[in-house]
Amino acid sequence: MKSYMIGCLLLSMIPWTAYSQTPQFSGQVIDDQVSIGYGVVTGDVDGDGKIDILLADKKEIVWYKNPGHKTVKWTRHVLAKDLTVSDDVCIAARDIDGDGKVEIAVGAQWNPGETNNLEKSGAVFYLDAPKDRTQLWKPIKLYHEVTIHRMKWVKTPEQKFQLVVLPLHGHGNANGQGKAVNFIAFDVPSKKNGIWSYDLISTDMHMTHNFYPIESKNGDLTVLVGGKEGIKSFGYGLNGWGEAVTWPVSTQGVGELSLGKLKGGASFTTTIEPMHGTSLVVYADNKRVVLNDKMKDGHALACADFVKQGRDQIVMGWRNPDDAGETGVKIYVGSDDNGLEWKAFDVDPTIKMACEDLTVADLNGDGMLDIIASGRASKNVVVYWNVTKK
Repeated sequence: MKSYMIGCLLLSMIPWTAYSQTPQFSGQVIDDQVSIGYGVVTGDVDGDGKIDILLADKKEIVWYKNPGHKTVKWTRHVLAKDLTVSDDVCIAARDIDGDGKVEIAVGAQWNPGETNNLEKSGAVFYLDAPKDRTQLWKPIKLYHEVTIHRMKWVKTPEQKFQLVVLPLHGHGNANGQGKAVNFIAFDVPSKKNGIWSYDLISTDMHMTHNFYPIESKNGDLTVLVGGKEGIKSFGYGLNGWGEAVTWPVSTQGVGELSLGKLKGGASFTTTIEPMHGTSLVVYADNKRVVLNDKMKDGHALACADFVKQGRDQIVMGWRNPDDAGETGVKIYVGSDDNGLEWKAFDVDPTIKMACEDLTVADLNGDGMLDIIASGRASKNVVVYWNVTKK
């Protein structure tokens, strides 16, 4: 399988305004020839102990081999290509068998306007790895619903893994009206190239966009699903997945969602509202606080403690120009114990980033979390290295 080297096209330092315990990042473009960059995740693909980057692009599923140092070039490898007539749209990567290498599933045949024809809309594949993981992987086609949109591996209380897959629409829906969306929970077979059994779980929602799994330290599993009707919560119990429970946020619509921690163990919910929205919102201390209502097409969101502050910060990305003509990634740093006061900082505005997706990982093993983002109109994958002074 042909692979090629992607240059370190840009490495720049950000001039940050002085602010107590503010994360600082240095941006590096590792690919400037992305078609769309629908989904970006991380994981150790080849078992060398370093976290690699994986991307669901328009017609290819690719991974970038971590060179172990931020000044060295990343190598791009193709996992799969031309899986369906329409685009690839999502990817999930996690080591589910304990061998130190990730298992990978992808969603394809992205055709959100077709909600009836299963041949023309939606596809789910498990990618069976070859001995040499730099070569093409074998796609194993699984059951699918129409308009497959997001997927993640989750661990159940029985310490087993499931592949959870979320469509955008219910079958036969038009403009978010009609049948409710079903999310699919696949059980992993002992032979991964065998038959994957599954359950269909009704979300009681008529248009969904993303979901957030919560795996607690005591083994409990909850999935929060965001969409047209806000957020619904689904718990996994003794009898499998339970019924939908409304999560206490706005019902005007949620496109992206994440949970963060405050000092003392309290948590907050953060959302981008509505779907493909204009507002970044925090729910904390029984209050709703709008942090930003000027972005256009907010499409990526995560919470993490980038500075070991003992509480999480919020990082979000948007993909269409705002009123200032800008796209990009911002990070929000909290300054109060209740999670109601935040200050925004640009994450390296010198690099053009029309953010389609982002994720967080410690790529160089220095104990500090980095940001990885994929850009649609900017056609790039960028690593924002965390260079915060320890």
